[in-house]
Amino acid sequence: MQKVIVILGPTGVGKTKLSTSLAKMINGEIINADSMQVYKHLNIGTAKPTDEEKEGIPHHLFDIKEPNEEYTIYDYQKDARDKIEEITNKNKIPILVGGSGLYIKAALFDYKFQKERNKKDYSDLTNEQILSKIKKYDNDVDIHINNRKRLVRALQILEAGQTLTKKKDPLLYDAIFIGLTAKREELYQRINKRVLEMFDLGLKEEVDKYKDKLEEYPSLKTGIGYKEFVPFYKNEKTQDEVILEIQKNSRRYAKRQYTFFNNQMEVKWFDVDFKNFNKTINEVYEYIKMAR
Repeated sequence: MQKVIVILGPTGVGKTKLSTSLAKMINGEIINADSMQVYKHLNIGTAKPTDEEKEGIPHHLFDIKEPNEEYTIYDYQKDARDKIEEITNKNKIPILVGGSGLYIKAALFDYKFQKERNKKDYSDLTNEQILSKIKKYDNDVDIHINNRKRLVRALQILEAGQTLTKKKDPLLYDAIFIGLTAKREELYQRINKRVLEMFDLGLKEEVDKYKDKLEEYPSLKTGIGYKEFVPFYKNEKTQDEVILEIQKNSRRYAKRQYTFFNNQMEVKWFDVDFKNFNKTINEVYEYIKMAR
């Protein structure tokens, strides 16, 4: 089986730094596994790695779609598997990096998505009604009531006659799952700080370019860091309130990420030493050497 390394975890834990460092150490190339970083021009709000942060390592499936284009899990599954094969054929190690659990599942597990034909957005249904319909198909589905994007996606899949991914799906690759974590209080402080840094870097100016499309473009309607601006442009919230909302949604998303990863994958978790990140890098490298 082809060897694949997976670096996962919430925003702000050091996935980018770890992945580029490991890529140098194990002759690897990086594949994006973040559902928002596939979009061009959305750089600050998605915490996309800069050219400097990439450190000369090839990065794949970043900036491949315009913000107004649809990009489904079906599309990502095909693209990611093609990249895994391409990198492996160069005698290099593919390193999937990101926090989108469904993307990682789709890429690595034996689960076949069909080309989507169901484009319903269920705009006539509330989140509660969508979840109720989902439960009629599969009562074990566990999706947060406020995560409308995943609720809609799940109902589209089920109504198309497919089933949702389960932990029993076998792996197609010899994958090593590396998770980065931190104490909840420290993680939440880092998330809050990171949001403030995004505004210092020009997040509002980035969103300004799409202020008339926030409720239209697929990438913006549900993307944390973008959707929260809708009431701001309607003069219903201040910028400070937008900041607080992004911080809150980011913290909640991090919590859901941990739940998904722990339920769906066999992850080896590492507590990040933010004061000496090289120590964390070396710990992960030693683990991978033993696992290989």
